[in-house]
Amino acid sequence: QVHLVESGGGLVQAGGSLRLSCAASTRHFSTYTMAWFRQAPGKEREFVAGILWSGLATDYADSVKGRFTINRDNAKNTLYLQMNSLKPDGTAVYYCGGERGPMSRTAATYENWGQGTQVTVSS
Repeated sequence: QVHLVESGGGLVQAGGSLRLSCAASTRHFSTYTMAWFRQAPGKEREFVAGILWSGLATDYADSVKGRFTINRDNAKNTLYLQMNSLKPDGTAVYYCGGERGPMSRTAATYENWGQGTQVTVSS
């Protein structure tokens, strides 16, 4: 089990930027494929971006491609999500997930989750 803690959420105007962080409490962080998901009220948790354990491959949902960037610092056991040009439909609780395996866009694949951080984008 990996304990994950997200931070960096907040209230931002449309067009603004935020950087989310996800700190992992494991020295084996570099062996975990990581991803960001988000969940808006009344909706299912949806994939946002993923990154392979090595950092050499990334994947993005079409809705965020070109605006969001996922990266990781394995030396600091931390995952990041840089979000630019935010839109009101980006309002959601953002979660980081981790699993030992290939990248996946399916939430059920991920064994470990943080508590989430709220992102609110005002129009």
